[in-house]
Amino acid sequence: MDLDPLLLSRIQFAFVISWHIIFPAFTIGLASYIAVLEGLYFKTNNPTYLRLSKFWIKIFAVSFGMGVVSGIVMSFQFGTNWSEFAYASANFMGPVLSYEVVTAFFLEATFLGVLLFGRDKVPQGAHLLAAIMVAVGTFISSFWILAANSWMQTPAGVEMVDGVFRVTSWIEAIFNPSFPYRLVHMVMAAFLTTGFFVVGVSAWYLLKGRATESARVMLSMTLWLLLVLAPAQVFVGDMHGLNTLEHQPQKVAAMEGNWETQSHAPLLLFAIPDSEAETNHFEIGIPSLASIILKHHADGVVPGLKDWAPEDRPVVGVTFWSFRVMVGIGFLMVAVVLIGLVLRLRGRLFDAAWFHRVCVGMLPLSFVAVLAGWLTTETGRFPWVVHGLMRVEDAVTPALTGGVVLASLLVYIAVYAVVFLAGAYYIVKIIQAGPDREDVPAGEDTQEELRRRPSRPLSAVDQTFDTPE
Repeated sequence: MDLDPLLLSRIQFAFVISWHIIFPAFTIGLASYIAVLEGLYFKTNNPTYLRLSKFWIKIFAVSFGMGVVSGIVMSFQFGTNWSEFAYASANFMGPVLSYEVVTAFFLEATFLGVLLFGRDKVPQGAHLLAAIMVAVGTFISSFWILAANSWMQTPAGVEMVDGVFRVTSWIEAIFNPSFPYRLVHMVMAAFLTTGFFVVGVSAWYLLKGRATESARVMLSMTLWLLLVLAPAQVFVGDMHGLNTLEHQPQKVAAMEGNWETQSHAPLLLFAIPDSEAETNHFEIGIPSLASIILKHHADGVVPGLKDWAPEDRPVVGVTFWSFRVMVGIGFLMVAVVLIGLVLRLRGRLFDAAWFHRVCVGMLPLSFVAVLAGWLTTETGRFPWVVHGLMRVEDAVTPALTGGVVLASLLVYIAVYAVVFLAGAYYIVKIIQAGPDREDVPAGEDTQEELRRRPSRPLSAVDQTFDTPE
């Protein structure tokens, strides 16, 4: 049996990047959450914030380490499997990825050491600064990685000379047409992922009757944030979709499962796309709604996949369904935070067990939404590695054989299974231990932590997050 090195290379890269994206999506938001907890502790001296910060720092350290490992492997594949792309795009991708290492990774790595081990060795303000710098580093990293990926989606500021991309404008290349939308959309997705993880963990504690004081603080303050972010992400996603329609209309056609260019295009809630027959089976849709969403009026013309040759179309089925999974979970997030607001106003936020079970169920779904979003983005770009300029078959390493790629893929699967199962196991053990479990009695530990500064009464901030409903 002949093994297609191109197909296997695509599967391998999809496997690696799917594992990798989970961790930046979690650590970007978690770093900011830790910085907020450290800031609240610095301002109020409330020991609850200290316990929570120490608890989440442990989880952040494990997640950060796994993210670094998976990111290195992902970059390594550019040379092993996609050397033609690496060579052609080196003038742009090389500096951008180097900037990410120099400006973000070094910053994170330097201050992460202080954050992890310096609490009793540096002034409290310096420890707070370390938490802030780690959070800033995650944002800088997001900036450069999203600039690189967005350039592959909507290339600008370059020209192709003898099969090599030459940068004609760094400003246009970095701030390419889709970059602002992708950056905001991804960062907000990261905050939503972290937020629902925190909400899920705090709801689990409330269901178990453990660490209830800390769980109430986590649940309350995080739901306030999600109440703003979840609806805002719907708006940002719509703006991102309109930008995609302008620059990658075939991707939008695949996302909508729209084969014919038409006005009054329906929004399909369910369908089974058939690429060979160029049609959908078992369609269930809302008439004209796709035109209203994409063109803001019912008779707006929505592009169809038949406008492009079959070899130039995205992977329709995968793009169509991954988009619906992402959007469906997004609206579920909005529903959950609105229900949380109603329960808060009724004084039932902390004792509605059914709602806490829903929150626990939302914990894995937030990661599924991120994976579905990236799947939509990447499969919707196919067959281009650099949209409109370089196809995937022209990017793969020429001498690569299917057997070699299959062997490396199996090795990656085995290694990732060991590493990430071990990391996940350790994170679960940390969560099971809980934020209120310390090596010494809580009172003694708190006195040791607060010895340098006198305690102050609870502030309005503490009362907002810590007062029973």
